[in-house]
Amino acid sequence: MIFVTVGTELPFDRLVMAVDQWAGQHPGVEVFAQIGEGASSPRNIQYSPFLSATEFTRRFQEADTIIAHAGMGSILSALRYEKPIIVMPRKASLGEQRNEHQLATARRLLKLGKISVSFDETELAQQLDLLDALVPKEGIGPFASSELITGLQNFIERV
Repeated sequence: MIFVTVGTELPFDRLVMAVDQWAGQHPGVEVFAQIGEGASSPRNIQYSPFLSATEFTRRFQEADTIIAHAGMGSILSALRYEKPIIVMPRKASLGEQRNEHQLATARRLLKLGKISVSFDETELAQQLDLLDALVPKEGIGPFASSELITGLQNFIERV
């Protein structure tokens, strides 16, 4: 099952409709999406505007693959639960975000090998066609590493 999430702050119709279009061409694939309050209504996937925290976690854990905006909550959850994730960053140039921080996040984490990224709808469809080859990236724990904690403590002590 594919779980799509756009986060809770803003709708992301471009992502939702790209997945919906792909799902229409792949009727055997189960897809559920948390879509926010967008202007579009998917026709080929099950969806809900919002989910309770419990329902979100359940769907996230049951999913084989996560499709999301480039929000850190979604990315960190995918790494924590060791789920393959494809992110499509929102673009401020298209009015989807206030600045291009999601593009920067996606580029950086792609370079580090932590996520798969689709920068547009065409790339997303291409990556969805190759779902069987998508594997989880190295997981992370639920807590900060001791190196990060030590680094932060050292920084705070110097200030």
